[in-house]
Amino acid sequence: MIRTRSLKKAVIRLLIGLLGIIMCLSLCVMRAKAATVDVTLDTGEADGSSSALDLLFLLAMLALIPSLLLVMTSFTRIIISLSFLRSAIGTQSSPPNQVLIGLALFLTIFIMMPTFTQIKENAYDLYVSGELGERDAITAAGVPLKEFMLKQVYNDDLDMFISLAEDRDIAEIDHAAISEDLTELPLVVVIPSFITSEIKRAFLIGFLLYIPFLIIDIIVSSTLMSMGMVMLPPATIALPFKLMLFVLVDGWSLLIQSLIVGFH
Repeated sequence: MIRTRSLKKAVIRLLIGLLGIIMCLSLCVMRAKAATVDVTLDTGEADGSSSALDLLFLLAMLALIPSLLLVMTSFTRIIISLSFLRSAIGTQSSPPNQVLIGLALFLTIFIMMPTFTQIKENAYDLYVSGELGERDAITAAGVPLKEFMLKQVYNDDLDMFISLAEDRDIAEIDHAAISEDLTELPLVVVIPSFITSEIKRAFLIGFLLYIPFLIIDIIVSSTLMSMGMVMLPPATIALPFKLMLFVLVDGWSLLIQSLIVGFH
């Protein structure tokens, strides 16, 4: 009960902190927008950049950016693999969700650092220096992300979403352009292809993680059945052996190394 209350307090503090960060970012954006508004005293009219719809769209994008970054990076595969590992061992709440999410976030930053560096050099720095406009900077920032995602995508998934986009008139696909450079594909095609491929890989990793622990469960169950100890839950006896096996083979290092190397 005490642990549940402390967990609720930690979650509430985390939500309050995230809300404060979002409010600070919103205030900064509003101040930046206000600094660029050119209002005439004669008519009270402002230029197009001060539109309420533009500001609303910008705030909505700020709220969606964290979710978009999670699905456009290595986070999806990592967190699903860690969840499968915890289920395969049989520890339902250890490591806790906060630890798994924190580990997945920092591994995502580690893996995505070269891509983030390219975005900073090719888009952000040029935008700050005034060499690129807003739309050009957004386009330049999307190229490294597309390159990262396309390296992880299965060809079958990519072909499926390209054909679906053409059949339903979701996006116009220039086959002559994408045959030379796949980054010419729109994000509306690349992102779902990437997510689908990542989920497939994560489930394959989960299957491979389950095999050694499943063998331990089978051995323990057979041993208990042969000894006539039917009433004793096999999971209770198998859990220490699973933990011992995972520690002896240095499972965390092997899994983390495999996840990092698995990204092309």
